[in-house]
Amino acid sequence: MSSYSQNGRERIVKKNTKQKYVVAALLIATFLTAIEGTIVSTAMPKIVGDLGGSHLYTWVISVYLLATVISTPIFGKMADLYGRKRMFTIGVLIFLVGSVLSGLSQSMHQLVVYRIIQGLGAGALTTIPMTIIGDVFTYEMRAKIQGLISSVWGISGILGPLVGGFIVDSISWHWIFFMNLPFGIISLILIAISLHEHMEKKKRTIDYAGILTFAVCMTSFLYALNLWKEERQLTGNIMIIFALALVSLLLFIWIESKGKEPMLPLSLFKNQLIVVSNIAGFLIGFILIAVTFYIPLWVQGVTGLNATLSGIAMLPQSLTWPLGALLVGKWVRKMVVGQIALVGMVFIIIGCIGMSLLQTGTSLPWMMLITAILGLGFGLSTTLFTVVVQSSVGWNMRGAAMGSNNLFRTLGQTIGIAVSGLWLSDQLQGVKLEASLHQVFILLIVLAGLGFAVTATLLGEKGRGLSTE
Repeated sequence: MSSYSQNGRERIVKKNTKQKYVVAALLIATFLTAIEGTIVSTAMPKIVGDLGGSHLYTWVISVYLLATVISTPIFGKMADLYGRKRMFTIGVLIFLVGSVLSGLSQSMHQLVVYRIIQGLGAGALTTIPMTIIGDVFTYEMRAKIQGLISSVWGISGILGPLVGGFIVDSISWHWIFFMNLPFGIISLILIAISLHEHMEKKKRTIDYAGILTFAVCMTSFLYALNLWKEERQLTGNIMIIFALALVSLLLFIWIESKGKEPMLPLSLFKNQLIVVSNIAGFLIGFILIAVTFYIPLWVQGVTGLNATLSGIAMLPQSLTWPLGALLVGKWVRKMVVGQIALVGMVFIIIGCIGMSLLQTGTSLPWMMLITAILGLGFGLSTTLFTVVVQSSVGWNMRGAAMGSNNLFRTLGQTIGIAVSGLWLSDQLQGVKLEASLHQVFILLIVLAGLGFAVTATLLGEKGRGLSTE
């Protein structure tokens, strides 16, 4: 049974909640997770130089992402059962403990373990803020707040390498982790004084079996995927691990279909709005991670420009993304949901086509135009799908719904970098880098076209099935 009632209680919380402070807390929490990837990547060469263990270089990043993938839907469901404020607080505390321990690491093995803790907390910071936005703000305001959230991601993408480089060069790499502490504490204080919930006192049932089988499924699947990318061939051991992932997935689905309070309610996938949003989110996540990695590779490896200019080539994406999110806020009441999503997908398709047409002598301004178009498409589509998921269920399911959406989006990114990397490695065997990257870019056009086709099924859904509370 639900821990929340529906509209009546939702109106009470919206009335009693101090929205400005809530927004500030969520922006800070988002900043912590958004800047984490770029700032740690920037510091990794120095960290390896101090701690050694270069063979664990990629695992410092991989285990963090794996822990985030696993904990994202778990925290979403727990937020439905025990309240957003409580689970947000727990998630931030776990993240901060992992951050402090990571900063105190004396070996790469310790850092890998502590990054797992940090990643578990990050699952809450990526899911629960989106859930709170759906709780506290009306339909139109959700898109506007998402615009602010998107701007934080854009700013973090720019500041991450700069801040990371400055801290490593001027202070110590340890402080890229310690710096999370004051931001996290401020976020906790703001949420404590501003967000007011009314939870029913009742016994809750935790889906331990579902959590365990899901963790086994995701761990084995992503581990096998990484091994495949590293070994460049599908060996017998990798196939066995993939088989374990499949068996765990089937067992997880069976458990969820029988559970009283399933971690990932299968009923969510009877909702067309959520299904389309999750599939599109997966495809967009795949495209986004490929763009993020391979545009800089093109700039440096094909065009021969330096790393600074590759960052400049990506800069417009960080600026137009929040612009797209803000446009969603203006259009949600005037246009059909599917129309807005299709406009976003069209921009993504145009951007991917532009990438496939890149040549060795393509100028930097043209590449900046391409990333600007892509950023606008990402901002329109991801914001729209987030608002759709927030608004397609009531309070009792919103955390689980947002957990599923973030899960698919993160899986798209994780699988995207592994698959496209494997594709690129295969293409590089006797083929120039330029031709190899063109093959990847063509793959992205196909995926964007598929995303357009999936999104088109939402035409006619102006607000049907969406909560405008």
